[in-house]
Amino acid sequence: MRIAVATQDFSRVSGHAGKAREWLVYDCQPGAPLPQPEQVTLEKSQLFHYFDDVGPHPLDGVELIVAGSAGDGFLRHMSKRGAQVLLTGESEPEVALQKLIAGETLADTRFDPTRALCALRDLFSRH
Repeated sequence: MRIAVATQDFSRVSGHAGKAREWLVYDCQPGAPLPQPEQVTLEKSQLFHYFDDVGPHPLDGVELIVAGSAGDGFLRHMSKRGAQVLLTGESEPEVALQKLIAGETLADTRFDPTRALCALRDLFSRH
């Protein structure tokens, strides 16, 4: 299963998935240890706040996205692309993935004031 984690500087789980530029992509195999992630840096036009859904995207094929927060538009957008979104308050990407793989409960999401702005934007969004 390919899992992408939205990050800030590839070190902390990002609080805003739609504008996350740095992603860690894990190709997880059942029963295997957590693999080394691929680091993916998106160009501005590839950020999900701006991406127009025309053509391929660097995160195509990801089945699960882990992030600190995401607006309804992002959730709908990713659902159309075949990816489920899991939100967490966990700040360490590897800790979040280890807990997820072990079937443990992830930390609750943190407060994100930009989510209210995204909700307003989503009312007028193409998503």
